[in-house]
Amino acid sequence: MPHSPEPDENDLDTIPAPQPVFHVEQALLGALLLEPHRLGDVTGISADSFSTAAHAALFAAISTLPPPDPAEHTKNTQWLNQVLAAGREQARGLTASCLHTLIQVCPWPRHAPAYARMVEAEHARRRLRAAAEHLVGTVHDASLPHPVQTVLAEADVLAAVVDDIAARFPPRAGVLPRTLVSPPASVPDYAEAAQEEQLLLATATAHPADIESVRWLLPEDFTRPLHAGLWQCLTTLVRRQEPIDPVTVLWEAQQRGLLHNGSEPSDVLRLLAEPAGSIEYWSQRALTRSLLAAADHAGRRIEACTGDPANTPFQLVVGARRSLAGIGAIRTRWQHATGRALPQRPRAMPTTRAGPPTSRAPAVSQPPVRPAAVRAGVGRAP
Repeated sequence: MPHSPEPDENDLDTIPAPQPVFHVEQALLGALLLEPHRLGDVTGISADSFSTAAHAALFAAISTLPPPDPAEHTKNTQWLNQVLAAGREQARGLTASCLHTLIQVCPWPRHAPAYARMVEAEHARRRLRAAAEHLVGTVHDASLPHPVQTVLAEADVLAAVVDDIAARFPPRAGVLPRTLVSPPASVPDYAEAAQEEQLLLATATAHPADIESVRWLLPEDFTRPLHAGLWQCLTTLVRRQEPIDPVTVLWEAQQRGLLHNGSEPSDVLRLLAEPAGSIEYWSQRALTRSLLAAADHAGRRIEACTGDPANTPFQLVVGARRSLAGIGAIRTRWQHATGRALPQRPRAMPTTRAGPPTSRAPAVSQPPVRPAAVRAGVGRAP
């Protein structure tokens, strides 16, 4: 019979320590268990705002049950038992000792509004990160029949989350946004893109009169620097009304220093000598690819921003809006290219108002009176 190895006690060291918001949630729940009337001072959060199922279940129970009489609450554990019973319907692991611990770790029940504001701020970070991750996932979903429309719709959803957070956390004077960190490196397969760009450049060289019809295509829409430079050569020659063929484009490329990076003249001539299809088709393909890349970059940049715990909700809003601005610019050009205007989703208005600021120093007061639940322990759940 095979021997089952005992778990290594050192494995416990790999369990990550709770984040600060976990302790904030404990303090808030402890305050509401100690002094349930404080629930009227708590705004901007719901059960979904909490980071664990147990905390969410307890807050839902506290919010649902009628508050007890303050005087009676200090004498018995009847209301606490009701909260425990209601919470266990959603989180079976809750015990009376859990409630006792929450009550013990709460420093000051009167700070409940400040704790709630902190919980709301961390929930805003998680919401923003989830929306950004969903945008990135949509960009890379190869099964979408209309990827551009779907990605832009998800970008609108992300923008709505940003607007909601901005309404809940208005800017504070003197608080500057932190510098955004670089997003994780993404290495897509540009082989197909390079081939299509070569066909675009060759077709534009063969039919320069059609270049004017795709003025919405910019050099930054190309995936390779050489291709972007050759597109600049073509548009410059058109603007000057000079003759255009592979040789004149090659000469312009030399004047711009495009051949200094190892590109052979014969390779450039060969690239420009094999036209196929229409310039409009290949241009729309390049612009579509550029739009999806911009959405991917914006989503990853916002993910990286939310990964910095030092960023406040206001700083997250500033960073997210800067990242989304790039999508908006390409979106306008894509509409010109396709002749289709994509309506933006209406942005949802916040359902709750922002709570009071949390930066005020606490006033000196007497320690809270602990109810019978602390002196004698929370009673067993019925």
